Amino acid sequence: MTSHKKQRTNPPIEAQQAGLSPPVLDISNVVAAFSEDQVGRIIGLSKGRLRYWAKTEFFKPSFVEDNPHVPFSRFYSFKDVVALRTLEMLRVQNNVPLQHLRKVAEELRDLKDNLWTATKLYAFNRRVILVNHSATHPQGQDVLSKQYLLAISLEQVIGDTRNDLTKLWQRSGEYIGTIQKQRSIARNAWTVAGTRITVGSIKRLHEDGYTTEQIIDEFPDLTKEDVEAALTHDGSKAA
Repeated sequence: MTSHKKQRTNPPIEAQQAGLSPPVLDISNVVAAFSEDQVGRIIGLSKGRLRYWAKTEFFKPSFVEDNPHVPFSRFYSFKDVVALRTLEMLRVQNNVPLQHLRKVAEELRDLKDNLWTATKLYAFNRRVILVNHSATHPQGQDVLSKQYLLAISLEQVIGDTRNDLTKLWQRSGEYIGTIQKQRSIARNAWTVAGTRITVGSIKRLHEDGYTTEQIIDEFPDLTKEDVEAALTHDGSKAA
């Protein structure tokens, strides 16, 4: 996805004062801007992975400041968040290789705003099929070979993302230090309650030598209690 440099006229949501209502989360709403931290919380991606994807031009945020060292120098539109969530679902749940996902990212980048809710996608044999049901012939269209297949709705991804963004500020205190499973999140993997961050992601960082503080820096929605609960969690013995 090509990055577009522009000066910010509105700070990202995380930089706004507490208590303000979140902006309308329309697919074309470029005013709704989300920081790396927020995108990580919503999708379950670390800042390291987001930055690696941007560096390798797999997926760049839509808005980037000229000086990358200033606070909130890069942030994502709602459309970016939906696209990232879709790509991560395909990568993790359907084992679609990054080489093919690059093509999917290009298709999502070029998709017109008014076609998002009319577009469907489906993973088949580790490949992705896009469907535009507003077209004259709405058969599934393979991103690479243009073969025709059936697909499932992308509209659900948009709705789920909108709901998670709305709940971003609503993590209950009772979730702190709690591990749970939730349907449709990370293939029913164990996650930190109130987030999409898996226990496995936290343990892998720990195995790579990350301290608790460094893990929290990667996933700012976590607390010390969350990290400790994840590191001591044994899924094989859990009820």
